[in-house]
Amino acid sequence: MADLAMRPERVAGASIAAVAARAGTDHEGPDGHLTGATVDSRAVEPGDLFCAMPGEHVHGAAFAAQAAERGAAAILTDRAGAPQARATGLPVLVATHPRRAAALAAAAIYGDPARDVPVIGLTGTNGKTTTSFLVEGALRQAYDTVGLLGTVEMRIGDQSQPSSRTTTEAPMLQGLLARMREAGAGAAVMEASSQAIALERVTGTRFRVVLFTNLQYEHLDFHHTMEEYFEEKARIFTPEFADRAVVLVDDEWGRRLVGEATVPVETVATRPGSPAADWNAVDAVPTDDGGMSFVLMDPRGSRHRVKVGLPGLINVSNAAGAIVSAHAAGVPLEDAIRGVEHARPVPGRTEVVTARDATTPMTVVDYAHTPDGLAAVLDAMRGVTPGRVIVVFGCDGLRDDSKRPGLGVAAATHADVVVVTDENPRTEPPEQIRARILEGVDAERPGRADVLEVTPRAAAVEAAVRLATPQDTIIATGKGHETTQEIDGVHHPYTDAGAFRDALARVAAERA
Repeated sequence: MADLAMRPERVAGASIAAVAARAGTDHEGPDGHLTGATVDSRAVEPGDLFCAMPGEHVHGAAFAAQAAERGAAAILTDRAGAPQARATGLPVLVATHPRRAAALAAAAIYGDPARDVPVIGLTGTNGKTTTSFLVEGALRQAYDTVGLLGTVEMRIGDQSQPSSRTTTEAPMLQGLLARMREAGAGAAVMEASSQAIALERVTGTRFRVVLFTNLQYEHLDFHHTMEEYFEEKARIFTPEFADRAVVLVDDEWGRRLVGEATVPVETVATRPGSPAADWNAVDAVPTDDGGMSFVLMDPRGSRHRVKVGLPGLINVSNAAGAIVSAHAAGVPLEDAIRGVEHARPVPGRTEVVTARDATTPMTVVDYAHTPDGLAAVLDAMRGVTPGRVIVVFGCDGLRDDSKRPGLGVAAATHADVVVVTDENPRTEPPEQIRARILEGVDAERPGRADVLEVTPRAAAVEAAVRLATPQDTIIATGKGHETTQEIDGVHHPYTDAGAFRDALARVAAERA
């Protein structure tokens, strides 16, 4: 994997006064010129605006002196951070809403790169990452160089590096979009999480198209209620953020969004029972190679056959949303379909680790970590499994506790064998997390038939392998592409794919 330049090499920048005006901040001190922006004092380069944000444990202004030593040209902060910023002697921009101000300031410094690189934004609970890879495949049919920003990776053309979060902080985001512009990218696709919208990370980014996938029970530790969660998603379906929208209407939230969005909307229906829409995915059936085939009916009623190499109705939804979004952004429809059909595999999303053969079960890893997402991927596995579906899963610690019983219900309802284990317990007692999951399991299987509780996670994977026959499918969910497991604040190297391979090798050696 090649290193990806995080910042453009050449940027015209803007004056401090102009940036302050765009960001709506007070400006203290002399004018000057800004050529970059960052929230990380360790990453400051000469000419940068250092954005000193209030943090969970420490205020960013505590690092103002370090930023000044590295060549910062000015500091943007709030009133709480202003005294430490002033102590550096640099010009200071004082904001009432520093995150929003930082986003607008960065957009001004980097010359509003989203005006030059059309961006498709994806939001929703489930399917964002898979859909982003499918959209990228469609865009590659139209442009030599395409950008992608999301949970798994940041990519410009053939250069990529792992992402640390779904949507990066606004100054880095604007710098990456400017780097895409410099690299000649014709378009880009990015995931926009609800937290990122709430924390103003996508403020200042103009989307050519925004896609809504679905809204499911998730992130209520952050948003508190589903209403709040929806309202944050809906913010970017307005003229401040977007030119137009594509909305899947398979759930009640999508149907509601159609009525509340204030930009032109194209609707997409992909499930039996969904209301008729502008675009309709129908006649979905599994293919012999484990994918899905369906017909996409366009607004004129023309029928287009689509084959995608991913299983289940969830991936019919992802593929249809990707095709319509890319087409809405200007990609010819047949090119969009062809690009989605040949898109790059998505790491950790319904990723087959070992194919089924005469002696080995199919093993799969997936990132599903919501009750609806887990149910959907288990149903997808059912369609490609002649035997039993075995699931190995847990739930993250220090996150929304209320979804844990729902995960247990989904597993007990949609899998034949349930193995409850740990995911990333962090500093929360892991037995406490498992107990909450098992409340949901018990609601569906009071006697816990074909239910195991096994730790550590690698042992749970091995237990599933020992139970399985070649006709079965084992899927480990929740971690997907992740390469570590966080326990008591320590990140231990671990992958579900590696655990599967190790377990299969041990069992094969024993039986040889």
